[in-house]
Amino acid sequence: MRSLTTIIIFLFGTIFLSHSQEKVLFFQTDWGNALSMDKFCERTKASGYDGIEIWFPWDAKKQVALKTALKKHGLLVSFLHGTNKGLPFEASLEQYKKGLQTLMEWKPVFVNCHTGSDFFTESQNAAFIEAANAISATHKIPVYHETHRGRFSYSLPETSKYLSSIPELKLTLDISHWMAVHESLLQGKDELLKPVINKSHHIHARVGHPQGPQVNDPKAPEWANALKRHVDIWEQIIRKGWKEHQGVFTVTTEFGPADYMPTLPYTRTPLSDQWEANVFMMKVIKERLNLN
Repeated sequence: MRSLTTIIIFLFGTIFLSHSQEKVLFFQTDWGNALSMDKFCERTKASGYDGIEIWFPWDAKKQVALKTALKKHGLLVSFLHGTNKGLPFEASLEQYKKGLQTLMEWKPVFVNCHTGSDFFTESQNAAFIEAANAISATHKIPVYHETHRGRFSYSLPETSKYLSSIPELKLTLDISHWMAVHESLLQGKDELLKPVINKSHHIHARVGHPQGPQVNDPKAPEWANALKRHVDIWEQIIRKGWKEHQGVFTVTTEFGPADYMPTLPYTRTPLSDQWEANVFMMKVIKERLNLN
């Protein structure tokens, strides 16, 4: 069996955790960020996060700014990556593989992929998953495939097919998408969810509901049932992950900006504060797991 130190270095660079400590590493999304990278990372660190999740900046100056800010503020990085659905399958697959190889050179904690398309065939989507898994194995950096509308994983039944046919498939669970797709909180679907929970290695913590993928304010009492349903599922995944990864799991808080965040008409004023919503999600998870 690999030592704890080896596992932590494999997953999280130079972070060291004791054998008895159970920890969640929290990542803040840069979705909608309007700050400089330095200021964004400064605020992220001050809010109690361990890292950021970001689409890779292909501009050279932005790459320098990212690397500088991460080092200055002592933050980890995870990258988002995705299939370009606007290209024909073969061209899209080559672009996907080439881009993923580039990300690996940065040695992120992990890569979270928006993989495939709901308009691709099952074999085409499988080609993206298998290519990512091969690159992940070569570089020993995890690649997770996010449950997401518009992708191969847009629904619970569809994702279940891929879990059956590709045993190596590792998921990022963003179950808020499925709440909207299935117009429910997936009550009575716990048996179908078991394989998903078993294959989920990262979480996007956002609260959805039967009419959409993001509630207007997770603190509002009218969303208490939706919040509880999400946290109940997340807790199962995190506790499973602790057993598999010697007490370490990762979560990205991912409430989005306007117009993903519901807004007032005409002014497009967000109905709540995105940053506060994300910090609240981190607080709720910590409280549920007694991590404070």
